[in-house]
Amino acid sequence: MQKEDFLAFSGVNPTRPSMSEINVTPLVDVVLVLLIIFMVTAPILQTGIEVNLPRTRTVSNVDPEQRAVVTIGREETLYYGSSPLNFNELGNRLKTDIGTGNLPVFLQADEDVRWKTIVAVMDEIRVSGYANIQVVTRPFKEKAP
Repeated sequence: MQKEDFLAFSGVNPTRPSMSEINVTPLVDVVLVLLIIFMVTAPILQTGIEVNLPRTRTVSNVDPEQRAVVTIGREETLYYGSSPLNFNELGNRLKTDIGTGNLPVFLQADEDVRWKTIVAVMDEIRVSGYANIQVVTRPFKEKAP
């Protein structure tokens, strides 16, 4: 086999120089498309329950590691974590998720929710065996001197 025959099968053209640089345009296109996808989906994944917490001077913040967060929305819808929950299932859900113990149950309620609803939810939590209920609020904004 001669040298010319070998070059014909290898795909190398002796008259044309070899291309030694990488075309980065397709790479940039793919990276930009991925960036746009992540920018669009990130806010969707972080959506939570909109709650306008009441303002107090002493603030109780939600512990990020805490699993038991009960929320009452403006329309008096009950949520456990970020999923809607029937009022009658609250006690069983707390028992299955956090079991027995003295772990705090964080209660956050919109400031426009009727007091009757908040008391009913607190009573259901206590009846379920959890006396340590922390009410979540937000701080007053300090007035500048």
